[in-house]
Amino acid sequence: MKKILLLLTSFFCLYSVAQRTAIAIADKKYEKYAYIDAIKIYEKVVEKGYKSPELIKKIANAYYFNGDLQKAALWYKSLFDTPESKIEPEYYYRYAQTLKRIENYEEASYYLKVYYEKIGTNVTDSLFNFTTLVTHKNSYIVQSTNLNSPYYDFGPAYYNDEIVYASSRSDLALVKKTHQWTEQNFTDLYKASKQNDTLFFQPINFSSTVNSQFNEATAVFTKDGKTMYFTRNNYLEGKKGRDKGKNKENTTLLKIYKASFSNGTWTNIKELPINSDNFNTAHPALSVDEKTLYFASDRPGTLGGADIFKVAIKDNNQYGKVEHLGDLINTVGRESFPYLAPNGKLYFASDGHLGYGGLDIFESNYENSSFQKPINMGKPINSVSDDFGFITKDLKTGYFTSNRTEGLGFDDIYQFKPCKVTVNLHVTDTQTQDAILNPMITLQDEEGNPINTNVTYKDGFYWIEMECHKKYFLRTQHPEYETVEQPIEPVNTSISMEIQLQRTIFPFEIGTDLAKVFDISIIYFDLDKSNIRPDAARDIQKVIEVMKEYPKMHVAIRSHTDSRQTHKYNEGLSDRRAKSTFAFMVANGIEAERLTAQGFGEVELVNECADGVYCSEEDHQKNRRSEFIVTKVE
Repeated sequence: MKKILLLLTSFFCLYSVAQRTAIAIADKKYEKYAYIDAIKIYEKVVEKGYKSPELIKKIANAYYFNGDLQKAALWYKSLFDTPESKIEPEYYYRYAQTLKRIENYEEASYYLKVYYEKIGTNVTDSLFNFTTLVTHKNSYIVQSTNLNSPYYDFGPAYYNDEIVYASSRSDLALVKKTHQWTEQNFTDLYKASKQNDTLFFQPINFSSTVNSQFNEATAVFTKDGKTMYFTRNNYLEGKKGRDKGKNKENTTLLKIYKASFSNGTWTNIKELPINSDNFNTAHPALSVDEKTLYFASDRPGTLGGADIFKVAIKDNNQYGKVEHLGDLINTVGRESFPYLAPNGKLYFASDGHLGYGGLDIFESNYENSSFQKPINMGKPINSVSDDFGFITKDLKTGYFTSNRTEGLGFDDIYQFKPCKVTVNLHVTDTQTQDAILNPMITLQDEEGNPINTNVTYKDGFYWIEMECHKKYFLRTQHPEYETVEQPIEPVNTSISMEIQLQRTIFPFEIGTDLAKVFDISIIYFDLDKSNIRPDAARDIQKVIEVMKEYPKMHVAIRSHTDSRQTHKYNEGLSDRRAKSTFAFMVANGIEAERLTAQGFGEVELVNECADGVYCSEEDHQKNRRSEFIVTKVE
């Protein structure tokens, strides 16, 4: 028995040592940001029954920092469900971010609020107003580009007529070397020229002098194409390490470098003095006048994981003092990938402002010498995944990066352009259903401001172009009709609409039948009766009102029957009904000299339903009609 106990004790000791050894190995990989390898070891340890709050934290963090927020959410939930867990404030923030990734915005809002309470920061409720955010869509079409590979493809930049971007693809790399963090090749810069509006030619490696055996990414170029700034691991002239810029944790950091184009080659590559061996400096962007460099950094003074800074570019490779963009732009989250558009707007990625999940792209206007409160660019540019690296030349089309699930690889480059909807309108008269020619069709925004748009006519339809997911008011006017104004929010690429207008001014001519104008097909009388029924009175009243509006108009009242009964009977009945209508109109204010009344019986049938011909009741009814023919009008 003692031997068995000794063996069991030895086994459990060896088991415990093995798990501690595995965790120690994983911890080293975790500390070196080799999250993929660390996760594999940590999860094997958990599968064997060893689990602790600290281990759960590291697994959740590894997924979180590696961009897999969906799996991170599961592990953070496990952490919060573990009673003995001591949970630091940052885990509330990270869990909230992962909850947004799975679109659980209600819980995300709760954990964000708790986080800000724990760090003692008061924020407005607008930061948690996910309801309005979820319904916000922008009027863009987003399409994947053929720049993408099954690897990381990100950070597009304009370079003359080409696009320069970073990729971890190995087929075109100058050096094939696997990065332990991603288990993919180190990233190089590539360039591709456009084949047409949607396709690029095969990309080529950007430069053998710029690309190294380590990571290069996120370039920006001056307008003349002679100067570039780009991000690189801390590596220059074939050296790296503490002597060339690893931090005290022996981690190679990111720095911004500058290169000049001379004699067909990128040369004179130098790191900027704003860099440091103790923090990251990355993702350069140039102001419109090229006198200011914007960038992201986790240097001292940041509010969160990374913030956006700027520095003045002076002559002779000199730079001004680094300035923080302030807490209107920067948050306790991450702000990165700045870009300055031709109109001076700042675009950047953030997970600290109100967003859908992961990094979202925001825009900020430059007014009164400062950037204003950022606005989320909405779907479909933003998603529950990471969206970043936005660029545009004309403010209508451009590119950005996303790791959304429908992509080809890990990060992919997408193209965006305005989403246009073609709306075809058929404008008709409410009574006659006839098409109304030459209506005035105008478009207004939600505030009632007119929008310039082209309206074209073809085959009886008016065609008007609108933007998707925008709220408009469509106004249809005509001098002879009531104006109709209706809201419209197009979402499809083609919409057909029928717009009916009520006539207010009538183009009366001699011979016009007012019954047709007012859609009076039958003046009903009781069987064998000629007195005016209430429903008939309402229809006749329409004619009376027009004659009052046109006091010189004269009308002939003509009454018709179907072919059933004898000719003589029908003639007498129709004549009595015509005279009854005459008397009703006179009693209601129309002078007798302006009216004539005559019954025509069955002599003016509108179809073949004569004596001896079988017809349906519907066909007979077409013959039972009253006419109000204009005989004089001025």
